[in-house]
Amino acid sequence: MMRRIMMALGMLAATVVAVGASAQDGRKITLAGGSVGGAWSAIGTAIGETIRREQRGAAFSYEPGREAANIQLVAQGRVELGIAHAQLAKRAQAGEEPFRAPITNMRGMALIDPQAAVQILVREDSGITTIAQIRDQRKPLRLALNQRGTLMAVTGEEIFRANGVAIKDLEGWGGRVLNMDYNAGLDAMKNGQIDMIINMLAFPSGQINSATREMKVRMLPLDQTTIGKLGDTLGTAPITIPANTYAFQPDAITTVTGSVVLIAAAEMKDEDAERIVAGMLKHFDYLKQAHATIARLEPTSLINVAPLQLHPGALKAYRDAGLMR
Repeated sequence: MMRRIMMALGMLAATVVAVGASAQDGRKITLAGGSVGGAWSAIGTAIGETIRREQRGAAFSYEPGREAANIQLVAQGRVELGIAHAQLAKRAQAGEEPFRAPITNMRGMALIDPQAAVQILVREDSGITTIAQIRDQRKPLRLALNQRGTLMAVTGEEIFRANGVAIKDLEGWGGRVLNMDYNAGLDAMKNGQIDMIINMLAFPSGQINSATREMKVRMLPLDQTTIGKLGDTLGTAPITIPANTYAFQPDAITTVTGSVVLIAAAEMKDEDAERIVAGMLKHFDYLKQAHATIARLEPTSLINVAPLQLHPGALKAYRDAGLMR
């Protein structure tokens, strides 16, 4: 009798374990994005919600990160997903700064921001109207760039390089270059500690609108020579910010734009990548409500991850949804 009871208990325990495994039939998915409170944080968290809705038992976590580190973490398999500019991923593939060696196993999952436009703000009382003026007058510019290891910081440096100015030149002329997140840079500018700030973001930007209620600024355009050089070195594309996009900006601004993508490693299983993208497509209306950046997109836009290749699993999800042949 006791033996039968023990056998029954063993079968019951096995059943409980099986049910528990079924309830937890999902994997841990970590997404490395940007700083807390920024657009990438909101978008990354929303992507996580689509994963939770479609993959019962999946454990999702969002990690604040930096672009170059995001790419490296994904490539090394330390996180499953990351957010980065496609143009920085291109530099990673070539092993260019800020990368020390080529990273060739990056694959694109989805486009999440098609218009990360360079926007250069200067305090009106700085008297600065062009980048060339800074070069010609050797102005002691106090400049804020985004954190190191981001395309935003690289692009800021390349803008000056395209105009014959190295970052060390600015410091040699008595200026100062600070690398910090955008909100901190805008605060420093409002406090009179910074003359210029450069970033890449969607327009109109709520961050810019909020900051410029309390200070007078102007937005500087890029000339066509600089736009061409940035296209050659970074893979950016020309774009125009229409006049009156901001209250302080009466004229159209010629500049360049990059694109932000969701990335995964080539080693991610095809079925896992397919489930992630299929969930994003199924809950695309939810994603569009999560942030104004995605609200500008349509499902057909998500496939535009060049210069990266689409992950095969993502490609299958798009084809099954009728978005690609």
